[in-house]
Amino acid sequence: MKTSTETQGHLSAIATCAIREFRMIATSYSILLVMIGGIFVYGLLYNYMYAPNLIREAPVTVVDKSNTPLSRAYARLLDASPQVAVYSHAPDMPAAKTKMKTDRTVGIVFIPEDFESRVGRGEQSVFLAFGNTSAFLDFAALEEAAAGAMRELDGRVRPDMAVFLPPPALYAMSQTPAAEVVGTALYNPTEGYGSYLIPAVLIIIIFQTLLMVTGMIAGRERYEGTLLFHARNGLGFGRMADAVAGKTFAYCTLYAVFALFLVGLLPGLFSIPHIGSGWNTVKPFLPSLLATCFFGLTGSLFFADSESPILMITFFSVGLIFLSGISYPLELMPWYWRAFHFVIPAPPAVLAFIKLNSMDATMADIRTEFLTLWLQCAFYFVTACLVLRYNIRRAMGRRLTARMGRQ
Repeated sequence: MKTSTETQGHLSAIATCAIREFRMIATSYSILLVMIGGIFVYGLLYNYMYAPNLIREAPVTVVDKSNTPLSRAYARLLDASPQVAVYSHAPDMPAAKTKMKTDRTVGIVFIPEDFESRVGRGEQSVFLAFGNTSAFLDFAALEEAAAGAMRELDGRVRPDMAVFLPPPALYAMSQTPAAEVVGTALYNPTEGYGSYLIPAVLIIIIFQTLLMVTGMIAGRERYEGTLLFHARNGLGFGRMADAVAGKTFAYCTLYAVFALFLVGLLPGLFSIPHIGSGWNTVKPFLPSLLATCFFGLTGSLFFADSESPILMITFFSVGLIFLSGISYPLELMPWYWRAFHFVIPAPPAVLAFIKLNSMDATMADIRTEFLTLWLQCAFYFVTACLVLRYNIRRAMGRRLTARMGRQ
């Protein structure tokens, strides 16, 4: 009977705290702005930004040192490709680089003087120069277009070359197919930048805005002195756990809906590839949201008002894609950066989601990330409770000092 009463008391305390958190969120314009702006506007903005997903009509400069009918035919074939458009011709490489420096073109196609003889010998006939660092996909598009134009030219030139060849060489050429490289995109069927980047960014948006919300509410409580509400039933660890659980329930309830919008609705609207199992994709979200909430509540130790979390979290969020191992392999990172990967909830959450959503991985394939998230949940839950109690005691001390000062 006593146990049942205690359980009801804990559940009542959790419910009271959760309702209070919902009310604080609903009555704070700044928090609502962060949530609505971060989740809906930020999510839509990124998807619209990368909606084209593939490079089309990238402007390039052609440096034709051969200046022969064959080289001009190749330039026309290059311009006819969907990936690039011949923006201009330049007499030499310095002139072409000048155009690139002024952002007029994204690449240079250099045709050497001995272009015809190189084509006849089957050697590399075209050289690509890429110096515009605005997007690495420009080079991929340029390379694809140059190779396609070269294959088309090869198909046109070979019959003409056959007239001048002796019978043995003619037979050998007929048995040799045109050189062709075939690539297969295993986990990015559109080979687009958005397909690669958007799934990771969506998880970062959830992590970043959730941290901001937890930090802003914690900072507001410290600044206004309302933090003492959580001390009404004492400062025991169990009471602190009730408060942390209530806060977390409110945040996770809201962000479960937001996650459905970000990773469920938006990818379908913008045709972001999804090849994983839907249920498996959802599984890491529970430990990810819990770990992020507990991590944010632990970080409230450093938030004295509702504005400081925005500045601090925005600054540190820049490297989260890097730490996740999506933009740079974890194996090549220094040991201290690899350690940070296991300290912050976002990197393992991003990696787990990418593997499940975009690579059709199983739960066994993300065992390390899944276990890491649950270990973070356990660790940061304890630290969140301890930080909450520490902040309450500091608030009590400040209130006592203020009272003594007035007397």
